[in-house]
Amino acid sequence: MTRTAVLGLPRIGPNRELKFALESHWAGEKSAEDLLATAKQLRADNWRRAVDAGIDVLPCGDASLYDQVLDAAFGVGAIPSRFGDAAEADLATYFRMARGDGDVKPLEMTKWFDTNYHYLVPELEADQQFRLRADHWLDQLVEAHELGVDARPVIVGPFTFLKLAKGVDNPLDLLDRLVPVYVELLEVLGEAGAGEIQIDEPCLVTDLTDDELDRFVKAWKQLTAVEGPSITLATYFASIDQGDVIDRVFSVGAGEVHVDLVRAPGQLEAVLEAAKSTGTRLSLGVVDGRNVWVTDPDKALALIDRTVEVLGAEHVTIAPSCSLLHIPYEAAIETGIDPEVRAWLVFGAERLTELHMLKEAVLDPGNRDSLLASAREAINSRRTSPRTNDPAVDERVSNLKESDYSRAAGFKVRNEAQRARVQLPPIPTTTIGSFPQTPEIRQARKDLREGRIGQAEYEKFLEGQIKHVVDVQEELGLDVLVHGEPERNDMVEYFGQQLEGFTFSSNGWVQSYGSRCVKPPILYGDVSRPEPMTVRWWEYAQSLTEKPMKGMLTGPVTILQWSFVRDDQPRRETCTQIALAIQDEVLDLEKAGAFAIQVDEAALREGLPLQKRDQDDYVRWAVDCFRLTVAPAANDTQIHTHMCYSEFNDMMEHIIRLDADVLSIEASRSDMEVLDVFAGELSYPNEIGPGIYDIHSPRVPSVEEQEKLLAEAEQRIGRDRLWANPDCGLKTRKWDEVIPSLKNMVEAAHRRRGNG
Repeated sequence: MTRTAVLGLPRIGPNRELKFALESHWAGEKSAEDLLATAKQLRADNWRRAVDAGIDVLPCGDASLYDQVLDAAFGVGAIPSRFGDAAEADLATYFRMARGDGDVKPLEMTKWFDTNYHYLVPELEADQQFRLRADHWLDQLVEAHELGVDARPVIVGPFTFLKLAKGVDNPLDLLDRLVPVYVELLEVLGEAGAGEIQIDEPCLVTDLTDDELDRFVKAWKQLTAVEGPSITLATYFASIDQGDVIDRVFSVGAGEVHVDLVRAPGQLEAVLEAAKSTGTRLSLGVVDGRNVWVTDPDKALALIDRTVEVLGAEHVTIAPSCSLLHIPYEAAIETGIDPEVRAWLVFGAERLTELHMLKEAVLDPGNRDSLLASAREAINSRRTSPRTNDPAVDERVSNLKESDYSRAAGFKVRNEAQRARVQLPPIPTTTIGSFPQTPEIRQARKDLREGRIGQAEYEKFLEGQIKHVVDVQEELGLDVLVHGEPERNDMVEYFGQQLEGFTFSSNGWVQSYGSRCVKPPILYGDVSRPEPMTVRWWEYAQSLTEKPMKGMLTGPVTILQWSFVRDDQPRRETCTQIALAIQDEVLDLEKAGAFAIQVDEAALREGLPLQKRDQDDYVRWAVDCFRLTVAPAANDTQIHTHMCYSEFNDMMEHIIRLDADVLSIEASRSDMEVLDVFAGELSYPNEIGPGIYDIHSPRVPSVEEQEKLLAEAEQRIGRDRLWANPDCGLKTRKWDEVIPSLKNMVEAAHRRRGNG
């Protein structure tokens, strides 16, 4: 019989319970036992919710205290020696790997494929040995059984684990050492009663060589040879219909294969052709695990019906496209959203209901019209609503010309004009934008929201916070200042709240990494900017100092990527609308006197399609949208941009085409390795600020550590184009970490200047 399944569930808690438990534990306020009890209760609640929704196959082991890739590294003994003896590793070791400790640097962090979720990069050593630590999966399986839930353990696959790893020349060379540990894990879980096990191999949707695919097949045939549990091989985020990947996938003997038909519905026929000759069950990802719009039930059922026709109902599983980790818990509670728009929205709880509805429609086709009526009504309402279309925005976009995408002069001319306007020292120091969002700031925002203080009192409070940030930067000796962004709850949400076409949830939190959560805006209609958004705060901050104060904006691609974006028009068109809205703000800041304006594009690399055949088109329009945003700026206005956790090797020509006067990037955790491409054949010609202070760790990097990173950067790109800055904004850090870290950063820059 056709069944339903979920690949993974949200884990941070409906009210961010895990976030607060983690932070209390790290602060020494909550014991490890208390933390684990909170996590256990959240897992039980997740399973109960899914059982009540009628889901047939539930996950376990997907619930992590920090990150599923870190869980895999810890579970197979891939614990770098700097964290201590792997055989004695405990929960404290696990968190040291994630966050660092004193002089011990954490694992590198980067984005999970093309999502805004961050994972910890496995770090391997030349003599790497693997050793099973099965507790993470075994304990959760036992918990589920105790609650009467026959759950399916979820594991990051060995092929993907090594493809994502670093530290040795070719991590896949270690596959023969790693696979026996996975075999042992499957045996342990089978003995504990696991009837099915889900192994995620998302790297199969990326471009792979024949040798890599040969290694995958060899490894997986060993896994599927384990007697007992049936293995589900899960792919997601793109198609496996490239080269002979589909044939390889169906050759390994998995009991079930999951494919993402939201991102890649066109792969279905090729997948069916391969599946029908093997007897493999097919898991269809037909509801979106990464966005929040009501599923079009007729489109989903067309895919399901076709699969039932070819394989038979007993060989079909109805599932989300990927784990529900990437969407919030429940849309029904969002009473602050306009009812018309809210009717178009589906979060995690409603996704479960959709899955059950689709299954019922398969089992009872004669009753489909009744079952699908509500979803069809929501789809039609959204399609025809005047809320989604603004003729003025459409006209502005349609009138754009090619010349609207370029600045008036090249970098050399602009650089001379900027240096004549503001004289900065060699290796200028700055920060990326935000300063700590303290409990006092969050409380003031809450007091305003709940009516305990008025707007005037709130703005007076913000002025005090900005003055404090400016005073700190003056005392530290930074060269280009920022106002600290105390008025901003989030770098995307803040702008979305002032733009037409957006709505906002009150509790739509999703995990970004560890305890860090974000609440993405919901972009449902055409975008425009009614009035200036940042000028008032920039003018106040600039009035407090003679030093240049950066105007701080979030770029169009990042707003696009970090929002739940409408799926009823091309993303390029939506991004162009946002670019024009932010362009208006650039011009207003410039008119107010801003010398430096930073337009953050932290997520530009994140949006890159996973397969080369699709990448060029995306990067061209994404870079075009950034260029459109800043094109009207005067030659002597210095345009900055920032990108975090990005690899640029495969898109360097496009990074050059951004043509930002100053580009700042994450670099500290990679020890400046990311800069190698900037010094290569396609070297970046403009100025660069490689991050030398890792803000995602609570440790304070020393002067010597930061000076060493600056020296390595200078060796690669030269002094004339080099800036010193942290990796990213400082909003998640505490003042007692920020001040000494920035003091050391400034001193490191001064030492390098003295070596000139």
